[in-house]
Amino acid sequence: MILGVGVDMIEVARIKKAIERNPRFCDKVFTPVEIAYSEGKASRFMHLAARFAAKEAFIKAVGHRVPWAAVGVENLASGQPLLWTADPSATYGFSLAHVSLTHIADYAVAVVVLEK
Repeated sequence: MILGVGVDMIEVARIKKAIERNPRFCDKVFTPVEIAYSEGKASRFMHLAARFAAKEAFIKAVGHRVPWAAVGVENLASGQPLLWTADPSATYGFSLAHVSLTHIADYAVAVVVLEK
């Protein structure tokens, strides 16, 4: 049964500007795994923007705010993104999360579907 669906789109420039303005932004919003993944990419900000959109989409799907770094996105060896929560005991109410990310030079989009 679907518990919630969330979608979010963000401008890559908005994330770039936030990071350049406040160097602590990355540590507050992203997990160390997300930061490391993005550091190795040609367009670091595009990949961080997609992960930011995934966090926003998760918040919309779950129906309430959660700490930014309490939810993260990793990629499997196949490239498939995997959404996870830092605190498995948190009562988010879902048993399975699906996430899809896409990005182009100017925009990043994420869709999250939560199942119970």
